[in-house]
Formats: sequence, C-alpha cells, structure tokens
Amino acid sequence: MKQSLIAISFGLTALIILSGCGGAVRYPSYYTLHVPPPPDPPAQGNLHATLAVREFRSPTYLRQGAIVYKTSPEQIGFYNYHRWATDPRDFVTNAVADRLRASGTFTQVKPYDGRADIDYVLSGRLEKLEEIDYDGGVKVEVAISAQMVRLSTGATVWTNSVSEVGQVDKRDVPAMVSEMSRTMERAIEKLLMPVAAVPSEETTTARRGAP
Repeated sequence: MKQSLIAISFGLTALIILSGCGGAVRYPSYYTLHVPPPPDPPAQGNLHATLAVREFRSPTYLRQGAIVYKTSPEQIGFYNYHRWATDPRDFVTNAVADRLRASGTFTQVKPYDGRADIDYVLSGRLEKLEEIDYDGGVKVEVAISAQMVRLSTGATVWTNSVSEVGQVDKRDVPAMVSEMSRTMERAIEKLLMPVAAVPSEETTTARRGAP
C-alpha cells in the first residue's frame, strides 16, 4: 500500500512538472510590412510601353523567415520568436509592381513569366531589411536596388539604388516593424522616381536616330 502511494505521488509530481512545462511553451509572433496602397493611375495618354517585374532577389539571411537585427556592422542576429509572415522579397516585388502600375507610365505591368511579349523587364534586389542596434538608439535600415532592360536588345535603360534609415522611438518589435514599413515606403518611392522618364526618353532617342 505504501509503495502504491509513493508511485501515485511520483506520478502526480511528474504530471505537475509536465503541465508546467507545457504552459511555458512560447509560440512565434508573425509580422508583415505594410505600405499605403498607391493612388489610382492617371488616365492613359499616348502610352505603348509594357513592363514585367521579376521577383526581387535578396541575401540568403533575409530569406530565412526570422527578423534580422545587427549589433555591429559585422554581426547579424535573428529573433527566435519574431518572424515574417511572408517572404519580404514577395512584398517588395508586389509593392514595386503596384506603384509602377499606378504611375500611369506603362500600359501594362505584370509579373515576369519568361515570355517575350513585353518591352521592358525590371529586376531588383532587396539589399537590407534589418534592425540596427549600434551607434546609439534603435534604427532600421532598408536598401533596395533595381535595373530595367529593354527586352528586345538586352540594353540597360535605367538603374538605381537607395538606402533609407528610420529611427525607432519605442524599443519593441512591433514598433520596429512599423518603422520598417515607413522606411520601406520611402525607399520604394525614391527608387522608382526616375522610372517615369524612361519610355519617353527612349522614344525621343529613337526618333532622333541615335544609337
């Protein structure tokens, strides 16, 4: 009888320990970037150029799902329980395509599918998307580069790169992600600012007979 009571006691203790461990399980929090939707495109004039956007590339460490922070220029860290809900490359690709579509510069903007029925192809790279925890305070940095080529010739007709830094007022991950969204919006706007002139400049060059 005494042995039975001891066995029951051990069993209850084990259950309490296991239930305590179960209560301590921590699940990841997931985040996504957000930028305001672009305005409706203006009425199309005498436009003929079409554009396809390739999926943006990025360094491998930005594709692992975890939100990245840097404690020095050389050291990269990853949040264990704060992760991106979607691949940041998909977000940037779609945001860039939406803004090019809304610019009214092209008659069509679509994802690149390898077909040759378009005039231009835009390729890009998300260079940086990270929290900066050195040089005082908490900041975020977003860096993007892109180029556009004329598909028929393979000639590069436009290239640009930007880097934007935002200051985080509140030291927590949701505040940091919100600042990343604002910084990303500024970076995309600056990146695409010169694109609108590309088709008209190419048309003018062709009319003049320049090589």
